[in-house]
Amino acid sequence: MNERDAISNDGRLDSEAVRAHLRVYFIMGSVNSRRPAAEVLTEAIAGGVTIFQFREKGPGALIGEAKVNLARELQAICRDHGVPFIVNDDIDLAIQLDADGVHVGQDDEPARVLRERLGSRKIIGVSAHTPEEVRQAIDDGADYLGIGPVYPTSSKDDARPVQGTILIQNLRREGITIPLVGIGGITAANASPVLAAGADGVSVISAIAGADHPQEAAEVFAQLAAR
Repeated sequence: MNERDAISNDGRLDSEAVRAHLRVYFIMGSVNSRRPAAEVLTEAIAGGVTIFQFREKGPGALIGEAKVNLARELQAICRDHGVPFIVNDDIDLAIQLDADGVHVGQDDEPARVLRERLGSRKIIGVSAHTPEEVRQAIDDGADYLGIGPVYPTSSKDDARPVQGTILIQNLRREGITIPLVGIGGITAANASPVLAAGADGVSVISAIAGADHPQEAAEVFAQLAAR
């Protein structure tokens, strides 16, 4: 991530820079693709991915040094292309790698605690599923929120009940301006309503990681997000 683009004059993250990075938010670990993750990520970035989250979870996921090594490999690809590298849940790994940020769920440490550990120059994203969770995350200092699951998804075993785009719509109607990214079961065929509801971008796993041609898949999302 280019810090000059993301840091404001007071040393805090520029919300509009974060918002721009959320347009095509790609999430992947080694278990999400039939091909080497590095190949898929490289192609996806060529297609227009604007931010990447390393999420190494699920049956067969790497652990220990193998996980760290894969994270370093994918982080290097992101850095070469100016794409922010976010770590899912694992704050210690994020600190070890000097990642651009972390994304956490409701069962993880709150954003205010993460901010104390990471400092003001790292991106902190929080998954939120209710208005109350949204307001708490904002109060805790989150930089963006992942709202969902919008549609049914098979990528997360612990996914919350599907809620469509209604929460995104309601948040925007209430005047909440924090950057939002829709997540959960999003494909090229159903992404437009998420963006129309007020999301700044869409977050995808399978639609890119499982595609025969990740670059082409990412290009479609980039075109949708640019409208």
